[in-house]
Amino acid sequence: STQPGMRRGSVSPSLIDVCALLTLGAMFGFASYYGDHMVLQKEPAGAVVWGYGEPGAAVTVVLSGAGGLVVMKKTARVKGPSGTWTTVLDPMDQGGPYALTAGQGSENVTLRDVYFGDVWLCSGQSNMAMTVLQVGSAVRSCRLRQGSGRAQLDDLERIDLPWSIPTAENLGHGNFTYFSAVCWLLGRYLYEALRYPLGLVEAAWGGTPIEAWSSPRALRACGLLGDQQLSGPQTPSVLWNAMIHPLLNMTLRGVAWYQGEANAFLHTDQYNCTFPALIADWRRAFHAGSVGQTELLLPFGFVQLSTYRQQSPADSFARLRWHQTADLGVVPNARMPGTFMAVAMDLGDERSPYGSIHPRDKQNVAHRLQLGARAVAYGEKNVIFQGPYPTRAVLEVTRGLLNVTYSQELVWRRRDTRAFEVCCSSPPSPCGWLPAPVVAVESRRVTLALAGCGGLVLALRYAWAEWPCDYQSCVLYNSWGLPAPPFLLDALAAGETPGRSQPAGGREMLLLPGSRFSPGI
Repeated sequence: STQPGMRRGSVSPSLIDVCALLTLGAMFGFASYYGDHMVLQKEPAGAVVWGYGEPGAAVTVVLSGAGGLVVMKKTARVKGPSGTWTTVLDPMDQGGPYALTAGQGSENVTLRDVYFGDVWLCSGQSNMAMTVLQVGSAVRSCRLRQGSGRAQLDDLERIDLPWSIPTAENLGHGNFTYFSAVCWLLGRYLYEALRYPLGLVEAAWGGTPIEAWSSPRALRACGLLGDQQLSGPQTPSVLWNAMIHPLLNMTLRGVAWYQGEANAFLHTDQYNCTFPALIADWRRAFHAGSVGQTELLLPFGFVQLSTYRQQSPADSFARLRWHQTADLGVVPNARMPGTFMAVAMDLGDERSPYGSIHPRDKQNVAHRLQLGARAVAYGEKNVIFQGPYPTRAVLEVTRGLLNVTYSQELVWRRRDTRAFEVCCSSPPSPCGWLPAPVVAVESRRVTLALAGCGGLVLALRYAWAEWPCDYQSCVLYNSWGLPAPPFLLDALAAGETPGRSQPAGGREMLLLPGSRFSPGI
């Protein structure tokens, strides 16, 4: 494999450290992740193009179409001492192919079969890294080689898969090798909806916590800088330094993120800070690095954690799922604007040969992600992209029932008595969670029996478990087959709220995100 775009005269070096070439003063051409078959971001943004040259020299960048017809010409000056040049192409309509040539004096480097479309960055840990080969049953892709760094790098040291037209070889090629199944399927589904080129860039590393993908700036915002207990690829900021910072000049359309399993065991209850902080920091950094071409509210999609162990009493996975929404249950929300989520807690795979933490059904994951992308990133008005969520509750004290109203029509798939639980304790005592069996499901309302709770209901939660349900068999879905997400809500009496009337025969409860009654939250 060779790094695209890096040439010394007519020679294409193999995977060579970029810094070594720069030290020789012998490199002219594009940065490491530019290459034949690549996709550059289409209008309304302008694609950023950059590379290396002789400090002080003038570089001419020419975009040409069929028959060599010049579409655009740009000039840039090589800056010292970095030896880099940068230019922003005029916004281009979707399509291609084009040739992109950079010239410095008598030297010329040309990238061929270049298209304009949307570029998505796919990042995270092993569930993002799982390849098409591991999944049960005009997109171009590029995969970064895993690398970590103590200092922020300006360019990538390695690329595993240069920009490529998808083939069985580069999509599969062994377990956790080559291209991400979630990323590829997301791109394929988006292409089917958009019908123009998609460029996919994968930057993922199994078993890594969010701290490794976070800049020092983002970690400081959450009080986590300086954690010396971690090493290797888990060390704070090392993957930001080596795998994200080098990409900041790239003009992006969106980000897809699949990570969190590692943080179910590390700094779990800081994730409600570290995740929103990472999103905000990446957005600022990509916007600045692309000279404002990547939009400041860069669409950011993520996968809520799937399952791990059946019958486990631990709740770290449940807490992490909640924290992935900044403790607000659904996205986008005030703390995480411009985001979208694929719920995956109903896609458990106990027989997965890669361990139950690596479920094989990435098709449904990608399908749910692309619904969110179409609604949030592309503004499609009639796309339903998330499942039903509770909006109010009425407590019928005399009958011992709690009626919960949802935002969408409900489909009752499984009569699971442990799906809903209520808290009947008073703080500061630990919350005594009791099952609240489902008595009935009608249209948008769920009726729960308050076994032993009487009129004192202080909190309500749903699907709060490491393994909430079996495959596609959670209790509640909507008519489009999307599962109701898990939640943890305070239920406070509404009687003291001015201007609110009480329903006949019951007492209304206000459902508020978060809970004072659950340890660690």
